[in-house]
This record gives sequence, structure tokens and C-alpha cells, in this order.
Amino acid sequence: MKIAVWDTCVPRSDNGHTMHFDILVPDGTPFPEVQRYGREYLATKGQCGQPLTTSECQYCHSESASASAETDIRASGYAIIEMENC
Repeated sequence: MKIAVWDTCVPRSDNGHTMHFDILVPDGTPFPEVQRYGREYLATKGQCGQPLTTSECQYCHSESASASAETDIRASGYAIIEMENC
């Protein structure tokens, strides 16, 4: 499966640190859908209401999905790779 990687950096509301994570979606997924997935993820981290515009979430590249990412994408439409302060 070919996926798009969206590099995302969002300030945390509780401590001001920047959350850095990637949103992985099927290649060609429109930005409003990527945004919705990002907001769903932020809600699981207690970060509802944080900004998630093209300033915080930018298309990075396309690649082949790993087996675990493909499983997550088939189950929920997206996968997340947490990198910092998540």
C-alpha cells in the first residue's frame, strides 16, 4: 500500500512542549480528512482544540507502508508515528 506521510508539530496545551508526530494515510487522502485524523489522535492525548492547519501539518512524502502501519490504516483509516512529547 502506498501511503502519504504528513509531518505534524502541535503545541501541547498542558506544558507548552511541541508534540511531533507523523500521520500516515493512503496516498491521495485529502487534507481535510488528514486533519480529522489528526484531531482524533490529539483527542486521545487530551489535546482537543489545539491548532491543526497546514502550518502544523504538512505533507512530507509518499512511501510504501510497513505491515503495522497498513494494519492500522485498514482498521481506522490512518496510523500515527509518535516522535516527541506525545
